[in-house]
Amino acid sequence: MERVFHYLTPIAVVVVLIILVVGLWNMLRGGNPGTSQRLMRWRVGLQFFAICVIMAAAYFMGK
Repeated sequence: MERVFHYLTPIAVVVVLIILVVGLWNMLRGGNPGTSQRLMRWRVGLQFFAICVIMAAAYFMGK
């Protein structure tokens, strides 16, 4: 189980970072505001998932 969290935690954090950068890049270059809004909503959802993964990893690795 620890191996799953060992790989899943950094992947979840990197995916959130990528979505954040793409959304900011679209907003700063004057792209479609709807696209930026959609990307930021995805970021919030993925951020929630990443936090859940991190908390589960802390719980299961602490046992």
